[in-house]
This record gives sequence, C-alpha cells and structure tokens, in this order.
Amino acid sequence: MKKHIWAIAYTAALLAFTVYVASDTFLISRSYNTNATEMNTSLFEFSESSSTTHETESVSTAQTSSSATESSAFSSHIRPDSPSSSVAESSAPQSSTTIIETPLDEPSSVPEPEESSIGGSFFLDDTHYQDDNISISLSQQRVYDTEVYIADIKLSSAQYLKSAFAFDTYGKNITAVTSEIAAAHNAIFAINGDYYGIRESGFVIRNGIIYRDTPNEEVLCVYADGNMEVIDPYTVSAEELAERRAWQAFSFGPALVNNGAVAVDVNSEVKYSKTSNPRTAIGMIEPLHYVCVVSDGRTSESEGLSLYQLAEFMKGLGAVTAYNLDGGGSSSMVFNGKVINKPTSNGKRIAERSISDIVYIG
Repeated sequence: MKKHIWAIAYTAALLAFTVYVASDTFLISRSYNTNATEMNTSLFEFSESSSTTHETESVSTAQTSSSATESSAFSSHIRPDSPSSSVAESSAPQSSTTIIETPLDEPSSVPEPEESSIGGSFFLDDTHYQDDNISISLSQQRVYDTEVYIADIKLSSAQYLKSAFAFDTYGKNITAVTSEIAAAHNAIFAINGDYYGIRESGFVIRNGIIYRDTPNEEVLCVYADGNMEVIDPYTVSAEELAERRAWQAFSFGPALVNNGAVAVDVNSEVKYSKTSNPRTAIGMIEPLHYVCVVSDGRTSESEGLSLYQLAEFMKGLGAVTAYNLDGGGSSSMVFNGKVINKPTSNGKRIAERSISDIVYIG
C-alpha cells in the first residue's frame, strides 16, 4: 500500500511540474524592466549614404520593456509634416513566376490628395499610400493554389521601418494581434514579426535598442542606411552589430534569398512546420526599397507555400535579400487599419493569432 502511495505522490508531483513548465513556457507572461524607453533615433543623425561597416555609433543595451516615443501621427488618414527628402513613385515589382495578379479591391474613384491637420500632404486609397517619405503599393497574386499579398515599399529613410512589441513591453508570452499592435502605433502598414517571445535565445534589436544578444538562428539585420543583410549570429555579437548601426535585427529564418540567390532548397523547412503553410517574408530590392509578402494557407481556398516556393517568389519580385519571419497562424498583413489576408491557425476559423511583435511602416 505504501508503495502505491509513493507512486501516486510521485506521479502527482511529476504532473504538477510538467503543467508548471508548460504554463511557464506558453502561458505565463513576464515582462523584463529596463531603462530603455525610446527609439535610438541618433542612428539617423549621420549621413545615410555612409557604409554600415564604417560607422561606430553605439546602440543602447536593454534586457526588457520598451515604450517607443513615436513621431508619427497617422490617425484617421492623417500624416505629420516630415523631412523634406522625397520618395519616387512606387510601382509593383514584376515576378518571373507565372501568376494571376489582381488588385486588392480598387476603389471606384480615386481620392484627391489630402492635407493633414498639422502640415504635409498624403495620398491614400485601398491599395496605395504616398507621402514625401513613404510609398506603399499593395497587390495580390495567386501562385501554387495560394493567395499571396505583396507590399512594395519605398522609404526616404530606414527610420520609417519600425518594430513594436505587444503592449510596448519586451517579455515572455506578452502578446496581442497584429492589427491591435499596429493601431496602438498608428501604423500605416504592418506585418507580424519573429515572435521573439516564444524563445529564450536569438538576437533582438528593435528600433536601435539591443534587448537580447544570445545567438540562435541566422539573423536579419536592417541598418540605418537602409541596407538589409542576413548574418550568422555565431560570427558577430549584437554589440558589434550595434557598432555597424543596426536598426532592426530579427531571429527566425531561414534566409530565403541571399546575395540575389535562393538560399533554401526543396527540402528546407522550419522546425515542426508543415510543408505548405501561411508564410510571412520581408525582403530588400535595394536599400530603402523593400517588399513584404504574406500568403494564406491551410484552407480549401489556399494551400500555402513551402519555403522554397516562397523563396522563388521573393526572388521573382526582385529581392536580392529575403528572410522568413514567423508563419502559420501568425502570418498577417494590415494596411490602413484593415487585415488584408485571411490568417488562420487550423483552417477552420479565420482570425488573427496573438503574437509578441510586429514590423511596421509609420
């Protein structure tokens, strides 16, 4: 009888420990406090034409929560007056893949450019945004039996390519849906980020601030001069990236396109992932000219993409560098406050998944 009691007690203790570990990993939220409260915009006080390898402006180090002070006032279609440098008119990039391309709900009439309440004009409709510093053009293509949504983005400065945490807090299991985080930051455009909060490692540099410097997956860096690069985190530290004026660093991967060549093969896949999935990717055509792609998947309407298919697609759009962000139910694209794609975790319900961070334009 005593043996059975000890066995039951041991089993109960083991079960309680397992529940605690699972809860701590996936449910219990935990923020990490720091003095980092503002974006390190000092990175942009230098000439943006300088090479990232010749600059030594340091990036603030932090281990936790950041509430970025935003200069953007985009709300109810209002943009602030901004720096005088201009962005060329954007046109949707061409793909070498055989596709069916359709615009995203083009309006019946094109609105005239409006004047913001605090100076500076902008143009906005269902598929375009244009002001002196930001140009965004959306399009939609069907490839591999999947709906794919593309944002062609041109900026006058990389400072308009930003990141935000759920509830402006860096920590574990702190999440909100993409559209909510985007709305909190008056974002014109947003996609999901790398879901840093589900892991204990991987570089995290956001808006010029280092939050985590533990290496893991290969890293996508966006520098203050607008260049984008995929690096091996075991060959460089986060501090060294800061010295190179890293503005953003994401750790998910893998690299899809590197130096103009597809960087994955037909057997490549994210750990624990299905072969065909909803996907999110970000890439660079040239410095300050970016392309973001989100695909649907896991439904009867959209099968989803493999990493190789996504890489081929990004290369076809002209990306010389492209990187895979979190996918599956996390994949989401928001423009002007509206969710553009059909996010789903299991194909049975179309709804955004709560995530830890976004990449946005604003």
